[in-house]
Amino acid sequence: MIVRAPHRMAPGPERVAEPRRPALRRGLWRIGGLLALGAALVPAGCASGHGDGPAAAAPGPSATAGSTRAPSPSRSARPALAGRVIVVDAGHNDGNFDHPEQIDRLVNAGGFRKACDTTGTETDGGYHEAAFTFDVTKRLTALLRADGAKVVLTRKDDHGVGPCVDERAEIGNKAHADAALSIHADGGPADGHGFHVMYPPSMAGGKKVAAASRRLAAAVRDGYRSGTGLPVADYIGTDGLNRRTDMAGLNLSTVPKVLLECGNMRNSGDAGKLASAKFRQRIAVALDVAIRRYLS
Repeated sequence: MIVRAPHRMAPGPERVAEPRRPALRRGLWRIGGLLALGAALVPAGCASGHGDGPAAAAPGPSATAGSTRAPSPSRSARPALAGRVIVVDAGHNDGNFDHPEQIDRLVNAGGFRKACDTTGTETDGGYHEAAFTFDVTKRLTALLRADGAKVVLTRKDDHGVGPCVDERAEIGNKAHADAALSIHADGGPADGHGFHVMYPPSMAGGKKVAAASRRLAAAVRDGYRSGTGLPVADYIGTDGLNRRTDMAGLNLSTVPKVLLECGNMRNSGDAGKLASAKFRQRIAVALDVAIRRYLS
């Protein structure tokens, strides 16, 4: 990530109609009556549906006109992610800009120490990474909850400070998440284009968790590329994957976790997409599909 204000840290990504019922025509009232009678004769035990569906989930963001929505699960089918716990980690926070004394303090990063957090990057038009990551997180959360998942967030607004990178890892650990995804946007070279997914070679959770994180990284890479049309980064990583040892939020995780750089905010082409609400909805849908495929 590139930093813009004097107090920001050096580059580094450590830093969520109901269809109208057709009006009954007068000529069909008798058929409707017969159907109602037949329904009344069906035993109660034959009713379909599950009580663990997303109806009780916290409300997500309203869909904007033209946005792509994931299909709602059938009432007769168990939601795709029922019983699963997903942690969505929106990188940075808007309050970081005004509190360098908090975000500059050093914390455990998994065998070494680094800054609590950073301010993140921004586009040339002034669209901050913290605002981007929180908007995508809200959109993705709504889709995951509609799939039946329990979603845990590392921050619930975009007006605070942090949490620190070690705390972000601990939130996922305490939740015993089936998968954790940290959402960011890069501040790479202006001529650099595309996205990449970071994964760690070793983690606090051991070899099995590290191997699962590698599989999650590949699933996110594949789903993001096919769902958004954005290519893998041409300036970092290999085929969209970036093996990192310096990321506290990954090193300290005891659950499968990866970090996605959704595009390069310093590149005018990527920035234009990331600043688009329609494209951010495409990102959320792509990530929802990727997580479902990883956990299937």
